[in-house]
Amino acid sequence: MSNKVDKIIQKMKRQPNGIRFQELAKVLEEYGYTMKFKTGTSHRQFINFKGDVITIKEENPLKAVYVKDVLKRIGI
Repeated sequence: MSNKVDKIIQKMKRQPNGIRFQELAKVLEEYGYTMKFKTGTSHRQFINFKGDVITIKEENPLKAVYVKDVLKRIGI
């Protein structure tokens, strides 16, 4: 894992309300998720090789519920 992604994860744990969509996308990509497609104008779906799908509303900053869900899914 890159040092940059590790710093983002630490920030996600400390301050889940202050995370930007691009930061979260970078973490998901590091953990094997790829952006599948856009749903409408505001939601993005990420999927990993196991078929796990995460739908996230693209807004800045993200709501803490999305950040906590991602931390849980990547096992942190």
